[in-house]
Amino acid sequence: MSSFFLAIMGAVSQGVLWSVMALGVYITFRLLDIADLSVDGTFALGGVTTAVLIVKGMNPILALVIATLAGMLAGLVTGLLHTKLGIPAILAGILTMISCYSINLRIAGGASNTPLLKADTVMSFLNDLFPALSKTATSLIIGLILTAAVVAFLYWFFGTEMGSALRATGNNERMIRALGVNTDTMKNIGLVISNGFVALSGGVVAQSQKYADVGMGTGTIVIGLASIVIGEVIFGNRFNFAYVLCSVVMGSVLYRIIIAIVLRFNFFTTGDLKLLTAIIVAFALSVPIIKNKVLQKSAGRKGR
Repeated sequence: MSSFFLAIMGAVSQGVLWSVMALGVYITFRLLDIADLSVDGTFALGGVTTAVLIVKGMNPILALVIATLAGMLAGLVTGLLHTKLGIPAILAGILTMISCYSINLRIAGGASNTPLLKADTVMSFLNDLFPALSKTATSLIIGLILTAAVVAFLYWFFGTEMGSALRATGNNERMIRALGVNTDTMKNIGLVISNGFVALSGGVVAQSQKYADVGMGTGTIVIGLASIVIGEVIFGNRFNFAYVLCSVVMGSVLYRIIIAIVLRFNFFTTGDLKLLTAIIVAFALSVPIIKNKVLQKSAGRKGR
């Protein structure tokens, strides 16, 4: 029972750390209505950049800031490919994702893996202050602080005039353009913010797991979508925007818990995680449709 509890706590801590990535995906997927595949590359970009800078002696927090800026730059590239060159958004994201793999190898000096076993991280700083804390508890605390800061920022930003214009761009592009808003600029801003948070999440995850890999971002977009869909299906879109953001965070945590529980039964292995994620996303997306069909049938029977 204790091992099961530890596994669940580990899943919760990882879910909170990855939720920053899910919030970034939410900006493009739900608010801008863009399937941004570049996040698979920018997540690894954030992790590799953070790890290399820390190994070279940089402060872990400053390394996260630079990693976030690198992710924002990659998001800007995706935006410019889409808005200025007319490349479809999904293809622009794929081009950035592919480019990031080579860039990540360059940053890592040709090595596919950058270990942080003996390096100082934000987690080790907290452990030095509170030696009694376990690795899982340290990751959870750091994740909660970071996630709370990101949710607060997004709640504030999307309440501003620019944030409202960005949301309107994804909701009704023609209408907001008629009001004099440059929708291309709004898309670029959304992609920059989104990929910045994705890279930040990659940097924190790299510090938590004590290594960064150039392929650590594979499947990131699917994990982000799974977190968003699970949060929406279970918690819905009611109340205010802050509630919606928190539902994405909870969706990320629940996704990790589901994965941890399923792996405990030994039916799936770690190599099946991508398949399992696809099944979870497909199931979560189908729930509202199945629910509507059931309600329509029940309403039809009552009408008779």
